[in-house]
Formats: sequence, structure tokens, C-alpha cells
Amino acid sequence: MAADPEPGRGRRTRLYALTDGRTAASRHGLTMDTLITAADDADGHGSLPTEWQEILAMCPSPNGRAIAEIAARMQMRLTPVTVLLGELLERGLIRHRPPLDVSETSNVHLLMKIRDNLARL
Repeated sequence: MAADPEPGRGRRTRLYALTDGRTAASRHGLTMDTLITAADDADGHGSLPTEWQEILAMCPSPNGRAIAEIAARMQMRLTPVTVLLGELLERGLIRHRPPLDVSETSNVHLLMKIRDNLARL
């Protein structure tokens, strides 16, 4: 008998079972750098599948996490995680926000303001 690759962790569900065989992500345009936060009304999610609960727990408001980070922490590929997130989004359990546009992150005056405010802290 082969040793369990992750001691202490039970047998993992097959990815096709988690996604009900779907291989396409939702129509919401989720990308690997989209930020995900749990909805404020996502309390009492004890009856949800374990993977959904895990996602909601790691994406508290207001900061949340990028989809790529969620996939890495869950040790899953991006496509199944994106499919799961699409289901959560359709049920209203998460919110998504696209990452900042390049024009928003390259504004030198904005970056200097942020630096100055951080220095005051």
C-alpha cells in the first residue's frame, strides 16, 4: 500500500467531482489575478461543500485574495478553482473585483501619496 502523500489529510475528492464534470469557467470573466472576497451575508455556510467553506474562510472582507493564491493554497489547478468560484459567485457568496488597471498602478503622483502616507504611520 502506498503512503498517503499528505499525512493527516484525508483522501481528496477528484476534481471532476468537485466541478460536476465542468471544465469551463463561469461567464463572469474571472482571471488568475481577479480579487475574491467573501460576501458579508456568507455567514452560516456550514452546509456548503468543504472546498467552498475553505474558499470563503480564506477570503475575508475587505482584502480577499487573488484567484491564483486561492488555487495555490488549496493545492488545486486554476481551472477547477475558477469553476468553483463561478458557482460561489452565482450564488452570491463571493464578490469579485478585477485587479487594478496598469494606468492606475503607474500613476507616479498616486504612488508618491501612498508612500508619504505610509511614512506618516
